[in-house]
Amino acid sequence: MVSTEKCKVVVTRRFQQPPEQVFDAWLDPVSAAKWLFATPNGEMLRADIDPSVGGEFCIVERREDEVMEHLGEYTELDRPRRLAFIFTVNLSDDVSQVAIDIQPAAGGSDLTLTHAMGSQWASFADRTAKGWDMILDGLAETLA
Repeated sequence: MVSTEKCKVVVTRRFQQPPEQVFDAWLDPVSAAKWLFATPNGEMLRADIDPSVGGEFCIVERREDEVMEHLGEYTELDRPRRLAFIFTVNLSDDVSQVAIDIQPAAGGSDLTLTHAMGSQWASFADRTAKGWDMILDGLAETLA
């Protein structure tokens, strides 16, 4: 029997930029290539984004001797409030769901990212949260 239970990781961040600017950075391939799924020592090879519901993205980074391919499909785009997508890494059978909610805040915006993954990944929840923190750090640097 396959379990449908999900493990959820929630990460929040305040940005100095308005919601429109934060939202748009997720869908712009030039911007995304600088921070989305990027690691400090990796080499970004490709960032293709079709910013439409049903549109797909492919973010590819070389990390030492390994190539990491993040593939996804947008399931919701409500500029500048919310975007959601499903994605997998290196064509794995495991598909995650990510929702990004962006709200206006004093002088900028608050972002809440919710990553739902299969319960078998519960032991990776802290590592996943740290990964998203690193990614959001990169987004903040790119927007600055």
